[in-house]
Amino acid sequence: EDLVKTIYEFAPEIVGLSSSTVFAALIPEIVSKIKEVLPSSWVVLGGPHASSVRKQALNECNGLDIVVPGEGEIAVKQVVESYPDKNALANISGLIWRDSSGEPIENPGPLPIEQDLDNLPFPAYDLINVEDYWKLQSMTPIPPRRYLSLVTSRGCPYQCMWCHSIFGKKIRFSSPERILEEINWLKNKYGVTEFEFLDDNFNFNRERVFKFSELVKNKNLKLKFSFPNAIRGDLVNEEVVEALCSMGTYMCSFALETGSPRMQKFTCKNLDIPKFLDGIEMMVKRGVYANGFCMMGFPTETEEELQMTIDIASNSMLHTASFFTVIPFPGTPLFEWLKINRPEKLNNFNYMNIDFAGAKINLTDLPDEVLFNYQRKANWVFFMNPNRIYRLLRVYPQPLQLIRYLPIYLYRATKNLVVK
Repeated sequence: EDLVKTIYEFAPEIVGLSSSTVFAALIPEIVSKIKEVLPSSWVVLGGPHASSVRKQALNECNGLDIVVPGEGEIAVKQVVESYPDKNALANISGLIWRDSSGEPIENPGPLPIEQDLDNLPFPAYDLINVEDYWKLQSMTPIPPRRYLSLVTSRGCPYQCMWCHSIFGKKIRFSSPERILEEINWLKNKYGVTEFEFLDDNFNFNRERVFKFSELVKNKNLKLKFSFPNAIRGDLVNEEVVEALCSMGTYMCSFALETGSPRMQKFTCKNLDIPKFLDGIEMMVKRGVYANGFCMMGFPTETEEELQMTIDIASNSMLHTASFFTVIPFPGTPLFEWLKINRPEKLNNFNYMNIDFAGAKINLTDLPDEVLFNYQRKANWVFFMNPNRIYRLLRVYPQPLQLIRYLPIYLYRATKNLVVK
């Protein structure tokens, strides 16, 4: 209601929304309320969900006018320039829109994008209250604090079957000089000295890592960096470790996903697990807090392969880890594989009913209780390790907060566990 009131008072001709699929169920309600107070305004949807389901987004929401499936900097500008002539939208390559009769239309051609990320302006932080975001949990798994996020590349060349990259498979980078320029701007404007990198793969280009680290050190900026989403473990070597740690990196996340060599190949993750483990160990020896991500329940995955994931994660140098059950999001190769090979697995699956905690969907051929018990077992085996808890307390930025919340987390993660 507060959102709609604010929009009504502002009375924009165009309202832009962005959403991931886990929030997609809220879109129809929000759009409906906007249309009640501003019936002639255009409502535009972008972001991951729009890029995944494309024209389907218009079918899910009657009041939605336009879908921008991908990077929107150029296309949204063209939409604004087209207003109020809806017919002019037909000239925007790759745009999805609803004509005056209500018919969904997908324009031919690719959506126009900016190839050189250095040409994009800095985000318009002046339009939001940055301090409100410091009260919320960030992607880095530590309590709220003063920080800002950076995305310094777009695209990922890897083919992981569960992933839908709205930026495509060709990777584009902001230059080290441009990254530092943005950091200096944010540091001077907001007094922030901690930054999260949210790139899909920050260390894919090692030379860029080395150059950026050199620039930060030469300026003696005394910054802190975390990588809750952005480090591929099997691309980490001693030189990368030195570059990251010497510039102020204190936290990295590493995605194992599965410990099974067969599942690594099946899912096209193709992680070099020995190199991955070496990368974690090198970072941990430099005092970096290492968080991990694992996925359990891929199609055809066996009990033995689930146990492989538990064994590798629990025997690694990771300080913390999350064990997620696999969710087949629309627009991913996994979703398409299931439609062809295991359509029955999607019969009762509604992506509008999931959230960040996951969904009770079982893509394996194992009984539900077996899969979900392995998930609980993974948390138990991983965290019920005195040495791991001791090591975590030594590197965690806010150890008193950790002592407060760890028992609650462990209870929720392991209740109803039956350890085999």
